[in-house]
Amino acid sequence: MSTTKTIKSALISVFSKDGLEPIVKQLNEQGVTIYSTGGTEKFIKDLGIDVIPVEDVTSYPSILGGRVKTLHPKVFGGILNRQDNDSDIAELTDFEIPQIDLVIVDLYPFEKTVASGASHQDIIEKIDIGGISLIRAAAKNYADVVCVSSVEDYSEFLDLLKAKNGETSQEDRKRFATKAFNVSSHYDSAIFNFFNTDQNIESFKISETKGKTLRYGENPHQKGFFYGDFDAMFTKLHGKELSYNNLLDVDAAVTLMNEFKGEAPTFAILKHNNACGLAQRDTIHQAYVDALAGDPVSAFGGILISNTEIDKATAEEIHNLFCEVVIAPSFSNDALDILKGKKNRILLILKDIELPKTTIRSCLNGVLVQDRDNKTDALEDLTEVTNNKPTKNELEDLIFASKICKHTKSNTIVLAKNKQLCASGTGQTSRVDALNQAIHKAGSFKFDLNGAVMASDAFFPFPDCVEIADNAGITAVIQPGGSIKDQLSIDYCNTNNVAMVFTGTRHFKH
Repeated sequence: MSTTKTIKSALISVFSKDGLEPIVKQLNEQGVTIYSTGGTEKFIKDLGIDVIPVEDVTSYPSILGGRVKTLHPKVFGGILNRQDNDSDIAELTDFEIPQIDLVIVDLYPFEKTVASGASHQDIIEKIDIGGISLIRAAAKNYADVVCVSSVEDYSEFLDLLKAKNGETSQEDRKRFATKAFNVSSHYDSAIFNFFNTDQNIESFKISETKGKTLRYGENPHQKGFFYGDFDAMFTKLHGKELSYNNLLDVDAAVTLMNEFKGEAPTFAILKHNNACGLAQRDTIHQAYVDALAGDPVSAFGGILISNTEIDKATAEEIHNLFCEVVIAPSFSNDALDILKGKKNRILLILKDIELPKTTIRSCLNGVLVQDRDNKTDALEDLTEVTNNKPTKNELEDLIFASKICKHTKSNTIVLAKNKQLCASGTGQTSRVDALNQAIHKAGSFKFDLNGAVMASDAFFPFPDCVEIADNAGITAVIQPGGSIKDQLSIDYCNTNNVAMVFTGTRHFKH
């Protein structure tokens, strides 16, 4: 039997009617018998096109407030029968079941309803039963039936109808079946995750239907993909396509700058997911200038982000630097004119959107999932453990340094002064090495560490780090505390007039 099929009958039952009209008209022109339900049936009739109500087939009305319309053997028999099976065809005749060659369904908008803040009952009513069943049945029987399961596929299907005059190949039908199972699996995952927010069933389900193929992965010999709704977070104004590494750096930049949301003008420059420059000032222009001073060498090819609008003066400074991406909540028109002067420079407006509550990464033959580290150290969290108490300016710098430290690869040490990142030691196997790296780097850029503060992402098991910091001129330290040998570090600070505070919270970033 030929695998090419001609569409002679169609069942259409959709929530959204957008884009449906040209399909219905094309089917009518090709002599296709159309069955439908409820609002879709009325929509088709209003187009002046003949349509057979499903109730005429099943001899049952829509019942239970519309909850049951298509769930009937005469509907599903018409979809699931095997056209090359004599017994199936005989039963269609015996039970007066019409053959259905095409199913078009658009599901109730469950995710949109959840996102709208609707009541629990409204959300429950948007769990589609008949539609999802029609999709699964039609997709399962792709050998004989075409399943169009989303408004997003209407255009492709209409082109197919016109190009082949209602004929479809098995390859065509299998492609649409694959899309259909993508729709159904995503839909069910969304429903499960909604129910599981307070049930704590230990099952991991994530589904992203928006995918993009990247030029390559971390390196040119690796394939790379991004799955997610990038446009929900950003408006891209200019520049080339973002790469795999760009996206990782953008993620690091956004999560870091989220710590300074709503604060005084703050500018950060990141390289390989770590801040190499960060400053907070009265103007964004000065914040950028001082952030760049933190490490003008590493800033080359970096990711730049601001917590406030980038103006003309700041853009003129940025334009002198080769950078991959510039992110801000807005840009002045003059700033845009300047920054667009480099055709490949990526300019992104960061929208006011809540970051995901969990972080996910592959591990071994599975995934690791954890709560996002949403704890930001604040003044009220601090315990002053030394005789020498930090000054008001030192306290502000300690919190500033702690925010940067939280978003820097472990083991890490961050040195800051006057709300400017002086240097950091990142990703070291030894905290002493991280500190020595930071001190050396600060010196190479002519920072005076006298009066600077130090932040550590974890406790000090020995007093060696506070001693090295003291010898470099650092006068205040912030760390989680919690070592059985905390007192050794406290004793050193007391003897040498160094202030130290404990936060009680560790911020490892592996």
